[in-house]
Amino acid sequence: MKLLRHGPKGHEKPALIDDRGQARDLSPVLADITPATLAPAGLAALRALDPRSLPAVGLGRPGVPWHGMGKFIAIGLNYADHAAEAGMPVPREPIVFMKTPGCAIGCNDPVVLPQGSVKSDWEVELGVVIGSRARYVAEAEALAHVAGYCVVNDVSEREYQLERGGQWDKGKCCDTFGPVGPWLVTADEIGDVQDLGLWLDLNGRRFQTGSTRTMIFGVAAIVSYLSRFMTLEPGDLITTGTPPGVGMGVKPHPVFLKPGDVMTLGIAQLGQQRQAVHAWDPALIDG
Repeated sequence: MKLLRHGPKGHEKPALIDDRGQARDLSPVLADITPATLAPAGLAALRALDPRSLPAVGLGRPGVPWHGMGKFIAIGLNYADHAAEAGMPVPREPIVFMKTPGCAIGCNDPVVLPQGSVKSDWEVELGVVIGSRARYVAEAEALAHVAGYCVVNDVSEREYQLERGGQWDKGKCCDTFGPVGPWLVTADEIGDVQDLGLWLDLNGRRFQTGSTRTMIFGVAAIVSYLSRFMTLEPGDLITTGTPPGVGMGVKPHPVFLKPGDVMTLGIAQLGQQRQAVHAWDPALIDG
C-alpha cells in the first residue's frame, strides 16, 4: 500500500493509492494515519479494505504521510563514498544523531534557510518507518518491525553541523529541514530494500546518483543496532544516510543552497519530492 496525508497544513486527510494509481479517501474509515495505523493490526485492517469501495479523491498538498512521529533518528556517513567526499573515515559502527520531529514537512513544502545560513546542503535518503516496538532485536528479525519506507531529504546546514562545536544536531534540526514523502510505501510492496536507486537534482542538474546496495550498514543492521540503545516505537522514522554528491563535496568549490534554488529528488518505488528554497520567512514555516 501507498499511504499518504494531503491537504492544508494542520488539516491533512488520510488517503491511499490503489493498484491503478488512483487516490482513495480513507476518511470514511480512518480519522488519520497515526502510529497505531502503522502497527501490524492497523495495516492488516487497511489491507482488508476493498480500495474501490472508498471514494476517489483528487490530491491536494502532500503532508508528512503519518501524524504523530515520536522520534526522527538519523544515520550519518553510511555510504563509504560519501564519507570520502566529506573527508571523514568510514565508521566502524553507525553514527547516530537526531533530527527533531518538528523539522519534518511535506515533500513539496518550501525549505526555508535559517537566518545567516551560508552552507545549507541536501541529502537524499531512504527513510525507514517503524511499525512495531523494537527493543534488543536481532538483525535477522529487524525487518519484521518495519512498517514501510519513504523518501527523506536530510537538509543540513554544514557550518552549524561541523564548524560550531558540539553535536551535529544543530545543523540538522532547523525548521523545514526534513521533507518526508510523498507517501509511505508498506514493506510488503518493496522486494529488496537494499537495491533501490536514489537521485537528487539541483536546478535541473544531477548531483546525487546512488543505490542502497552501497550502504555500509543495511536497514536490518541499523534497526537492530538502534534497538540496543533506545526502544523504537511505531511511527518512529529512521533516515539512513546519503550517497555521494552533496554540495559540500563539490570540487573545487562547494555548492550550497540559496534562495530560488529548486531541489528534486526521489527513490525507486518510493516516489519523488520537489522543494523550492527560500530565505528566512517564518510565515512560510508556520503557514
